Amino acid sequence: MNWTERLALFTTLDFIAVATLFGLWILIGWRVETSAFKEPSVSRIMADYRREWMRQMITREPRIFDAQTVATLRQGTSFFASTSMIAIGGMLALIGNSDSLVDVAEDLTLVSHPPIVWEIKLLVVVFFLTNAFLKFVWSNRLFGYCSVIMAAVPNDATDPNAPKMAGKAAEVNVTAARSFNRGLRSVYFALAGICWLGGALLLLAGAILTLIVIWRREFASQSRGILLE
Repeated sequence: MNWTERLALFTTLDFIAVATLFGLWILIGWRVETSAFKEPSVSRIMADYRREWMRQMITREPRIFDAQTVATLRQGTSFFASTSMIAIGGMLALIGNSDSLVDVAEDLTLVSHPPIVWEIKLLVVVFFLTNAFLKFVWSNRLFGYCSVIMAAVPNDATDPNAPKMAGKAAEVNVTAARSFNRGLRSVYFALAGICWLGGALLLLAGAILTLIVIWRREFASQSRGILLE
């Protein structure tokens, strides 16, 4: 069976649902990272706090608190990277043993499809999980770079190089957080992608619900209001 025959197994609604899933993933990522100054996202607000953190670090003695905070952030990225890797392995194992998946999926949808259909649907989930894994790993490495730069910041607050080095640490920290947030969004949409096993309509509903959840947390959550006070 060539790819033309495989794609013919899907309906127009399936293609619309998948396009919507990827479109909303790209759209919300762009909206969060390029939000306007008057209506910033939580991620944009926290970026300013990260920069202020590094400015305050210059005069803090000792800097044990700062080191522990970066270590905690790295632990978070390591946890999600490991979780993503385990999830990818589980999905690939499920694709390799699709017979059990077919039975469950057909019981849910009451529709009979060749195993390749369910395998392709799972590959969409694997794509998001793989992207998440790569983002988490890069975020972990950037937080490591940040800790090294922080260690290079002079202890003397009057040193003209101190603000410059602290600014570098802040921007690397912000970049690491951005990569981490991208990984989280990929995990969210990977969960939405699983809805495709229940059909195109369920995938559309899952994608829209995921968009709403992310939008609310970034632009309408109680924590955002607290950060803006």
